[in-house]
Amino acid sequence: MLTTTFFLRGMTRSGLRATQRTQTIAQHMMSTIASEVPEQTVLFEAHESLRKFTLNRQTKLNALDENMLSLLRPKVEEWSASDLCGTIVGTGAGRAFCCGGDVALVMKNAVSPSTRSKAIDYFKREFEMDYILAALKKPYIAVMDGITLGGGVGLAANAPFRIATENTLFGMPETKIGYCPDVGASYFLSRLDGELGTYLALTSDTLRGRAVFELGCATHYIPSRRVSMLIDRLSALDKPHPSVIDQTIEEFSSERQPEEPPTPFTGSARVALDFAFRHHTVEGIIANLQVLANNKDSAIRDFATTTLRKLEIRSPTSLKVALRAIRKGKNMTLLEALNMELKMATAFCNQATPDFNTGVKAVIIDKTHKEGERPDWGPATLDEVTDDLVDRFFSPTSTYLASAPKLEVPEHLIHRLPQPSQFALPTEAEIREAVVGSHESGGATSLRLEELVSRFVHLRQGKLGVKEKVLEVARRKCDLKDNADGNAVWLRWRDERSL
Repeated sequence: MLTTTFFLRGMTRSGLRATQRTQTIAQHMMSTIASEVPEQTVLFEAHESLRKFTLNRQTKLNALDENMLSLLRPKVEEWSASDLCGTIVGTGAGRAFCCGGDVALVMKNAVSPSTRSKAIDYFKREFEMDYILAALKKPYIAVMDGITLGGGVGLAANAPFRIATENTLFGMPETKIGYCPDVGASYFLSRLDGELGTYLALTSDTLRGRAVFELGCATHYIPSRRVSMLIDRLSALDKPHPSVIDQTIEEFSSERQPEEPPTPFTGSARVALDFAFRHHTVEGIIANLQVLANNKDSAIRDFATTTLRKLEIRSPTSLKVALRAIRKGKNMTLLEALNMELKMATAFCNQATPDFNTGVKAVIIDKTHKEGERPDWGPATLDEVTDDLVDRFFSPTSTYLASAPKLEVPEHLIHRLPQPSQFALPTEAEIREAVVGSHESGGATSLRLEELVSRFVHLRQGKLGVKEKVLEVARRKCDLKDNADGNAVWLRWRDERSL
C-alpha cells in the first residue's frame, strides 16, 4: 500500500487517470476470467494421513452428476491404494451432504432412445461408486451434516462410520417420483430394525437429526459445530484402527437435549409399524393400516392415518417394485443388491412404466405438484399393477432388462462384506439374542432389565444412546417373567403377530 501511494504521488494528473483506467480494466478482466472458471464440484484435501473429499455443487445441493463421479472414483481408488492414507472422510459443502442424483438430467437422457444408454451408464457408475466406498479397506467416515437423500444416502449408508448432526435430513424419496429406492437401499433398508426400512422405502418418509442415529441410519451423532474439530482430531491420528476412530468420534458426541424433538416410531406406533409392514404385498400392508386407523390407541390411529395418506399418493407401480426389492435384498450381499437395482433402474429407463417420467416431470422439472398432491400415475391403482408388470423389473426374461449392464468394481473388493452396524447402536436382533441367550458374547440365558442394559453399555464401551435404545426395545418387545419364587423378575422376548 505504501509503495503504491508513493508511486502515485509522483505521477501527473493525466498519468494518474490513465493508470486508474488500466486498473479498472484489469479488475474487470480478472472478474470475468474468475466467473468463467468452472466450479470445482469435488474438492480434495490431505491432512497428515487423513484424506477428505467435499462435494461442492452447492447451488444444486451437491446433486451427484457425471462429472462429480468422474472426479471422485479415481481419487478414492488412489487413496485406497496409498500407504500414506489412513482414513477417508466424505463431506458436503453448504446445506447438504448430497441431495441425490441429478434426476432431471437422467430423465432427459432416458426419454430418448438415442441417449438412453447415457442414463443407464450414469446409474452404473453411481452404484459402482457406492460399492467402492462401502467396501474400502481403509476406514471411511461419511459426515451427513445436512440434506442426505437418495444418491447421497448411497454414498454413506454402508460406511462403517456415518455421522449425523442436527442438520441431517435422511431419506429415500424415490416413490414420490415414480421410481424406486436404489443405491443399495434394498440391502441397507432391509437390515434396519423390524420393518422400519420397508416403511421408509415405500412412504419416502424422512428422518431428521438425532433420529437418524437412534434408528440405526447413522453410527454417531455429534453437534454440527464440532465437525471441524473432529476432522482436525482425526487428522492427527496416524493410520488409526477402526476402534480408535469409533472412540474418537464418540468423544465429540452429545447427550439428548430437552429442546430436541422426541424420537419417532417408538412405543405403540412402532409396534403398529412393524405389524402393518410385515406383509409381502402392498395390499396387505394397506389393509392392516386401514384396520389400525380405527384403533383405540391414539398413537396407533395417528400413525396409520398419516401413513395411509402417504401411500395413497405414491406411484402404485413404485410401491410394488420397492416392496419386492426390499424383500429380495434381505438375502443378498451388497454387490448382488446393487446389481439387482441396476437392472431395475434399466427397466425404468427403458420405459417399463411411464411413472418415472411422470413423477420427475411433475415433482422436479415442472414442479406442478406440491407436497401432498398425486401425480397422474399409470396404472392408477394397486389392483392394476399386476405381477407381470412387476416382473418387468426383475425377471431374467424381461425385455426391459436386455440392455442392463453389470457393475464393474475392483477385483480385490468384490468379496468385501460391509459391516454398517458394527459401530452403531445395538440392533433389535442383537438385543433379542441377548434376551433369549443366543448372543455371541455369551452370558446368562435369563436376564433382568438392568443386566441387559449393563451388558450392552459394556459391549459398546459406554456409547451414548445405548441405554435408551435397549430400554425402548425391551419395553416394546419384552414381557416380565415372574416365577413367583421371591427372586428376580426376568425378561422374556415377545414376538407380536396381532394388535
